Amino acid sequence: MTDTRAPAHKATFKSFAESTQEDWAKIVPQLAVTQSLVADRVLDLLGHLEHDHGGFPVSRLEHSLQTATRAERDGRDDEYIVCALIHDIGDTLAPYNHPAIAADILQPFASEANHWMVEHHGIFQGYYFWHHIGLDRNARDAHADSPYFEYTQEFCAKYDQVAFDDQYDSEPLEHFEPLVRQYFAPRW
Repeated sequence: MTDTRAPAHKATFKSFAESTQEDWAKIVPQLAVTQSLVADRVLDLLGHLEHDHGGFPVSRLEHSLQTATRAERDGRDDEYIVCALIHDIGDTLAPYNHPAIAADILQPFASEANHWMVEHHGIFQGYYFWHHIGLDRNARDAHADSPYFEYTQEFCAKYDQVAFDDQYDSEPLEHFEPLVRQYFAPRW
């Protein structure tokens, strides 16, 4: 007969309601293990963007690299550069809601300003092209009272909307890998 009991290092409950402190003593340390895999997953997702152009002049990866490279060359801090790098990471997963994906990945670690910027960059980016597709280019004005309005407006103007230049000499993904690994490393 096969022993179907869970190994000693796993919790044994079938619902949270029946879990115990001992169960959670086994689970909580695993959060650091899972978090240690995030950088690899982020880099892998970014790598998948290399083969997706979506009709744009450059691949989605190249757009992300250009955005991050421009921010880095402009002297932005590490967190801002990571935000610039992964701001469109969700483009191929949920094109209409991609800012939320990147914002959720960043949320536990990013400052309030950077999180808001990434979460809202889509509507701010719309200022540059939505009028061409029948949408309101000024939709971002609904957020004019946000303390991060100008911050996000600047991100799109200086780094995001200009990052489609097929002649731009951006840094390769490998250049940003140590920064991604440091940023998403477990913090406890």
